[in-house]
Amino acid sequence: MLPEFTARGLRVSVIKHAHHGFDLDKPGKDSWRHREAGATQVLMLSSDRWVLMHELRGAPEPTLDEQLLLLEPCDLVLIEGYKAAAVPKLEIHRPSHGKPPLWPESPHVVAVASDVGAEELAPDCPLPVLPINEPARIAEFILDYLDAR
Repeated sequence: MLPEFTARGLRVSVIKHAHHGFDLDKPGKDSWRHREAGATQVLMLSSDRWVLMHELRGAPEPTLDEQLLLLEPCDLVLIEGYKAAAVPKLEIHRPSHGKPPLWPESPHVVAVASDVGAEELAPDCPLPVLPINEPARIAEFILDYLDAR
């Protein structure tokens, strides 16, 4: 979806929630040693990019609203995860994975992108069912949905 939105001239940011720990750093590097020594924040930068790592050190995980405030101004923020957050969601659902869909239980799902058609997905689905392999159609739906709000 990112290439689809950026090709339209949009500035897009992404928030991805991980349900498990992760580390972008490598043991033995200076930045890793600084964090291990107790630094709360380590900012690494080069001529190509920068990253700010923040150690929670027992503090609560920031809310989605708090995380959004950390982002620079942009046209669109894509959020991965946060199934319970009260934000509009496009559910990605592949029946072949054997997991139940979220849309029947989540009032925040506004459409479903799937690798099967609406009849095969669920004949009673009241939401738009979009073809998962057609990112241009999904992008159009998202932008139309946002304009309608």
